[in-house]
Amino acid sequence: MRHRIRMRHYSIRTERTYVHWVKRFVVFHGSTRHPREMGGQEVTAFLSALATDRNVAASTQNQALSALLFLYKVLAVELPWLDEVRRAKKPVRLPTVLTQAEVRVLLAHIEGMHGLMARLMYGTGMRLMECVRLRVKDLELERREVIVRMGKGGRDRITVLPESLVIPLEAHLALVKEWWLRDRADGIEGVELPNAYGRKNPGIGKTWGWQWVFPSHDLSIDPRTQLRRRHHTYEQSLQRAVSRAAAHARIAKPVSTHTLRHSFATHLMEAGYDIRTVQELLGHKDVSTTMIYTHVLNRGGRGVVSPLDR
Repeated sequence: MRHRIRMRHYSIRTERTYVHWVKRFVVFHGSTRHPREMGGQEVTAFLSALATDRNVAASTQNQALSALLFLYKVLAVELPWLDEVRRAKKPVRLPTVLTQAEVRVLLAHIEGMHGLMARLMYGTGMRLMECVRLRVKDLELERREVIVRMGKGGRDRITVLPESLVIPLEAHLALVKEWWLRDRADGIEGVELPNAYGRKNPGIGKTWGWQWVFPSHDLSIDPRTQLRRRHHTYEQSLQRAVSRAAAHARIAKPVSTHTLRHSFATHLMEAGYDIRTVQELLGHKDVSTTMIYTHVLNRGGRGVVSPLDR
């Protein structure tokens, strides 16, 4: 299954998730039966238990279903019930959005590299992993642009780079360059490269342009190649920093790194930018996804003046 996942160039996060759900599926049915011996009844029972006993969200249930569908494709088992399996319907939720004052207070409580990353996410609208995987070559400081490579759906896009972050980014990159030079002097392997690009261009992973903008302080072992090199920073460390900052700022709303992206889109629309522009900056495939932010154009519930205020 891991081999098939890598053949399709899925990310290592997807690989770990799919393998996790297949293990849980096998353990759920007693760990004594091979998936070839099971079918639609067992899959339905597993998904039902997730919903009823574990009370998981619709997205989690769909994730488990995707893993099992992939499993049976790997096993080349033709099961007619696969076409009848329905995904759980996700409820439509309005995004949690911070006011500009709340954003200022939140960012004031995050320092160092995490503070720079949080400001970059709010200032560009990038997703968490898009920020974490940002490379030096994709920062256009003079043009005030950020090129987001391999975003959701494998699409590239260009978003705005805040003027106020140019000087902090230059100072940060100067520090990162010192790490890079030290790694080169120590003979450390180059950074991870997409797909087979490293085989086509040997040594390019050691060049400055391909380095991570936000590298990890420590070297680590690549789980796929077993090479010791410098990976990008751990995404959960930024998530924890944002959660701690929200607690210190006494913000009652649930705040995550994705809240910064929601706030970016909302504040742009409040400033009068059209929805198509916001759609392109966010990298949404369909404008209907961006439409969820139009709720901020009203004041109160749909712009209605409460009779109490009359």
